[in-house]
Amino acid sequence: MFNISKPSADNDLLIQHQIDHKTKPLGALGQLENTAFQLVKVLGRQAKKLNPQVIIFAAEHGIADFGVSIAPSAVTQQMVMNFTAGGAAINVFCDQHQYPLQVVDCGLRVELNEVPNLINQRLGNGTLPFHQHSAMSLEKVNQGFRDAKSLIHSHVQEGKNIFAFGEMGIGNTSSASALMSALLKLPADKTVGLGTGIDSESLSKKVTYIDDALALHKANLNDPISILACLGGFEIVQLVGAILAAAEQRKLVVIDGFIVSVAALFAYQIAPNSRDYMIFAHKSQEQAHDVLLNELSATPLLDIGLRLGEGTGAVLALPLIESALAFYYQMASFEEAQVDNVIE
Repeated sequence: MFNISKPSADNDLLIQHQIDHKTKPLGALGQLENTAFQLVKVLGRQAKKLNPQVIIFAAEHGIADFGVSIAPSAVTQQMVMNFTAGGAAINVFCDQHQYPLQVVDCGLRVELNEVPNLINQRLGNGTLPFHQHSAMSLEKVNQGFRDAKSLIHSHVQEGKNIFAFGEMGIGNTSSASALMSALLKLPADKTVGLGTGIDSESLSKKVTYIDDALALHKANLNDPISILACLGGFEIVQLVGAILAAAEQRKLVVIDGFIVSVAALFAYQIAPNSRDYMIFAHKSQEQAHDVLLNELSATPLLDIGLRLGEGTGAVLALPLIESALAFYYQMASFEEAQVDNVIE
C-alpha cells in the first residue's frame, strides 16, 4: 500500500558544507544542525519555509472499561469536543504559532454529527477489549491505512510539507504498551507506565491485562499488521498509516511522545525507509519511551517532562525545527560575512 524510497544522498556533502561554513564553530548549534541537514535533504532546496499541519487522531478503547486509566472512556469524546472548541493545550500552542489543527474521529463510541473541524474517518464504535478479543479485524487496519493515506495526500496537495501528529483515547497507553511488548518481545512490566497518572492497583491491572492479551493472541503476533489488529487502537492504526503516507510523499513527520513513537516504530517495521522522514519532538515521562527511542536511533529535541499527548510535544518542537531551516538559509557564511574562518 505504501512505496517509500530513501531521500536522495546526492547533495549530502553540499548540505553539510553549507552548515559547517556558517559563522559559528563546528557543531555549535547542536541538534539544530542535524535537523537542518534532514530538512534540506528531505524537502530539497526549493522548500525554504515550512508549511505545517497538525492532526489529532482520536478513538475509544475497549480496555478502558477495565480500570486501566484515571479517567472513564467518556473523557475521550469530551476532549474531542474540547479540541474542536479550541480549549485544550494543543489549541493554545497551535494558536500561538498559527499552526492549523485538524481533529479526526477514528472511532468514538458515539458518532458526533455536525461538529465543526471534526473529520469522520470512523473504523467503528471503539475497539474491543484486547485481552478478551482481537481489538479489530485485519480489514479495519487496512481501511485505517487507506483513510490516513487519503487524508495526508489531500494536505500535501494543499502544500503541506511537515506534519505533527497527536492522539486522544482513554486507554491508549495500554494499547501502545501491548503493541510495543508484542513487536519487541518484551514483558508487559517493561513497557507499561503510569499513563495519565494511575495508582499502583491500576498499574498492576494494566500489566496483567497486557500479559493476558499477549498469551491470548500469541499465535497471531507474527507481523506488524496482525499485531495492530490484535492489540491496537483505531487512532494508533491511522497514526501508523499517516506516518507512512507522509513518508511516501517525501514529507516530514514530527513524532510526539510515547504513543506516537509506538506508531512510528510500527511504521519503521513495515517500511524501514520511513525512518528518514521522522523528527522526534521530545522524551516522554513514560518509562518505556527510552526503549522506543533507542530502537529508532532517535534523539528527541526536547526533554521537559511532558506526558500529556494531544501532539503537544510535537507542536512545541515545531518552532525549533523552523529555526533550523531558517539558520540554514538565512545565516551568513564566513565568506559572505567576511569573518575569519575558524574551522580551517
